[in-house]
Amino acid sequence: MDTSRSALLRWQFELTWSLFEYHLERLEPADLLWEPAGLCWTLRRDDSGDWIPDWADAEPDPIPVPTGAWLSWHIGWWWTVALDHLLARPVHDRAEIRWPGPESTVDWLRDLRAHHLKALEDIVLDAPATFPWPDDPGKTVAHTLAWINAELMKNAAEIGQLRLLRAARSDPAGS
Repeated sequence: MDTSRSALLRWQFELTWSLFEYHLERLEPADLLWEPAGLCWTLRRDDSGDWIPDWADAEPDPIPVPTGAWLSWHIGWWWTVALDHLLARPVHDRAEIRWPGPESTVDWLRDLRAHHLKALEDIVLDAPATFPWPDDPGKTVAHTLAWINAELMKNAAEIGQLRLLRAARSDPAGS
């Protein structure tokens, strides 16, 4: 294994996670379900009490603003599927990824991080990647890990921005 590339990807992941952790430490359950606009994608309870994400197979126009709940479920979905591919295990269907609810989301995300770090121990960076580029044989596991870091950074920033907006709107001094 190329230890310099591995170390760089690990460093980038840990940097991204530390920026996310800043918001996770301050995230309140109500932050996750806060809807910042009239047109939002969120998670809603079904008749059995499971949280079901809003979804469309074709991207809607205009695109709904995702809530923190939807973004955290989205992280759980893509990260679980990425780990399935990296560990060569059966791939979860999107509908199988269950959001644990606002009170348990931070623990769920931290658990995904722990599984990711464990997977990194034996990873072969130059192995062919099967996700998220099934039709590009030139992509490697290193590409997938770089994509995970980028996707996590994007979603972490989105959740952080939503948390900050909600706090600013509920602060009487900030009005």
